[in-house]
Amino acid sequence: MGIEEEYINILHGAGGRVMSEFIREVIIPSFSLRSPNRGIGLDYMDDGGAIILDGQKIVMTIDAHTVFPIFFPGGDIGRLAVSGAINDLACMGARPLALALTLVIEEGFSFSSLKRILKSINDTSVECKVPIICGDTKVVEKGVVDQIIVSTCAVGVAEKGIILDCGVKPGDKIIVTGSIGDHAAALLACRENIGFDVDIKSDVSPLWDVVEAALNAGEIHAMKDPTRGGLSTALNELAEKSQVDIIVEEACIPIKPEVQAISEVLGIDPLDSTNEGKIIMAVSPDSAENVLSTIRKNPKARDAAIIGEAVSGEGKVLLKTVAGGTRLLTPPLGTQVPRVC
Repeated sequence: MGIEEEYINILHGAGGRVMSEFIREVIIPSFSLRSPNRGIGLDYMDDGGAIILDGQKIVMTIDAHTVFPIFFPGGDIGRLAVSGAINDLACMGARPLALALTLVIEEGFSFSSLKRILKSINDTSVECKVPIICGDTKVVEKGVVDQIIVSTCAVGVAEKGIILDCGVKPGDKIIVTGSIGDHAAALLACRENIGFDVDIKSDVSPLWDVVEAALNAGEIHAMKDPTRGGLSTALNELAEKSQVDIIVEEACIPIKPEVQAISEVLGIDPLDSTNEGKIIMAVSPDSAENVLSTIRKNPKARDAAIIGEAVSGEGKVLLKTVAGGTRLLTPPLGTQVPRVC
């Protein structure tokens, strides 16, 4: 991994370059059976995996959530857990069918907080019309986990075909479905000893309805949700896997003024900040405007924008800055804000 270490550290799970190398070099090689027949397995390092069953392209994904705080402006760990799994399916073009839920609860956790989280899980499940059909609950000694861990596994079907994050083609327009950095900014604004008086909420939301509309409106070649590591990491993954260069116009990237303000005060880059309700789409140039106008009809994507395009290249991301220059946009070593999801 380029770093000689004896123990796991926080960067190994922080969504940037270190985590990517850790998964690629340590975790994936540990499994001998990792690719189903004609399906999508671990080696793809995509948002999920897939199997082909009686002609149906079944996609599945799993995610664990340790966000702090567990309740934050715009959402909580329950809404995050459902949305995260649904969005991973959506990025592979899969209509969600069902969810499985695991709760790991610390002894001493209040019933009122648990019921609040369960209500949020249920409300989000109902919102996206995806039932929770099985699960598991564990209670551990105080101090073993911090309050609660929520994990979700989701299963869906890719009726129009599986979309991989290695599918970007030269000429594709790059669309982001809304303003970036909202989730990380919302967490920072409410964490202890950070007293920002701004009205910023997390963007956490299930996005299958946005993706379904996009798929019906045009030709989508690749998708990625810019969670840990933010927009810069997601764009680099798309470019590297697809072996294209992506040129991004900084002036076209939607960022809310309050998010920009929080980022400047704390010295973090909103391009590296976590999002939980946005998707990056690589769209055929012939249908990009139709896709954009279609998804903007959904309140979740009203700030969607075309932020750049793909060209022939070697897997780099180039940012055309508002100052008129061009620089490489590289992924961070890891997320700037720990425990954001």
